[in-house]
Amino acid sequence: MSRPLVAIVGRPNVGKSTLFNKLLGRRRAIIRNVHGVTRDRNYGDLTWDDSDLTLIDTGGFFPGTDDNMFSSIKKQALYAIEEADIILHLLDGKEGLNPLDIELANEIRKTGSKTLWVINKIDSFEKESRLSDFYPIGAEELIPVSAENGYGIDDLMEKVISILPDSHPAPSDDLPKIAIVGRPNVGKSTIVNTVLGKERMIVSPQAGTTRDSIDSVCSYYRKKYLIIDTAGIRKKPRVDEPIEEMSVMRAIKSIERADVVIAVLDATSGVVEQDQRIIGIAEKKGKGLLIVFNKWDLVDDQEKAYKRLMKEASSKLWFVPYAPLLTTSALVKKRVFKMFPIIREIIAEKNKRISTPELNRFKETIESSMPNHKGKRVKLYYITQVGMNPPAFAFFVSATAGIKDQHKKMIERLLRNKYPYTGTPVRIYIRGRKKK
Repeated sequence: MSRPLVAIVGRPNVGKSTLFNKLLGRRRAIIRNVHGVTRDRNYGDLTWDDSDLTLIDTGGFFPGTDDNMFSSIKKQALYAIEEADIILHLLDGKEGLNPLDIELANEIRKTGSKTLWVINKIDSFEKESRLSDFYPIGAEELIPVSAENGYGIDDLMEKVISILPDSHPAPSDDLPKIAIVGRPNVGKSTIVNTVLGKERMIVSPQAGTTRDSIDSVCSYYRKKYLIIDTAGIRKKPRVDEPIEEMSVMRAIKSIERADVVIAVLDATSGVVEQDQRIIGIAEKKGKGLLIVFNKWDLVDDQEKAYKRLMKEASSKLWFVPYAPLLTTSALVKKRVFKMFPIIREIIAEKNKRISTPELNRFKETIESSMPNHKGKRVKLYYITQVGMNPPAFAFFVSATAGIKDQHKKMIERLLRNKYPYTGTPVRIYIRGRKKK
């Protein structure tokens, strides 16, 4: 069953992320005393008194402005208001009522959604007298809380639970998880918005726009996928702000959660060192991998550029020769949906199992290429698959010391000639002969 959605909205710096984290009981959102830290919507599942719900943390609601970033944050807050079953309009009990609070309250009322007006930073009964400052907002009830120390949280949640809508069927938790990763400003969120068919992420030319990792469900030919849009991963020496450090860690955690990683590169700049590092993380974690060269619409002489990129990828991404390559332009929706048949193939390959008899019929091909050790050719006794996701194989040989890293790569290459394992790493383990 899907969880009802409860959105926390309000103007900047009223404590939305603090309340979000207090309710979840962990630091799920980034908290900093800086306007505009939470930019996209951030989701977290919560069970309270046997009731399941999903919280949505939003960016601060900014007034009309020419600043594209602030305008986008405001738009995301409005999307959350439209999406939610219940809205928690959070107000600042220390600063009092603000004209922006009234503007947001009017926007909320237009939706007709169930709404609770919550006055934050009220940490004791004595301070509840401040509620009178908020009567002009026109709410039937004002709920005092302190997101910082937990005052009033139980009363707030009791009220939320009392007005929760009934749950309704939800997609399986076993949806394939697809992480979209890459350097800042390569078009990750534009790709997500394209496949979702709506403006789920803030899209901006400013590098580092997406700071949290955001989950969304999309469907392609009746097959559902969980899409994880991650913060852009910057070069380590430039990550000197705590927010960026946390974003990098979350991007890495998103890779760990994923079944398939889509590494997005900028087609106009080719493969750079940071692309290699990001893709290296995915390979090390044993994840399925698709490499996407985005912004193809900005490339001149595309035929020549394609040959150059393929050559560059072969040279600089030599450690993932199995990864499919795709050129896209998310901005003009070119070839973005071609990702999904490739994703399906990668998932199938990651979970493929080859029987031991079949592998050992292939044994002679590999055995003829085995190296010598102490004057004798290393003998290959048998092969068996010992794992999936990623596929892993154990090769039992007469002398494990004779098989070096370059020989393991040779074995993998021969194995892939027979079983390509498109888009997935393969693990090769060398074992000594079992003693009887």
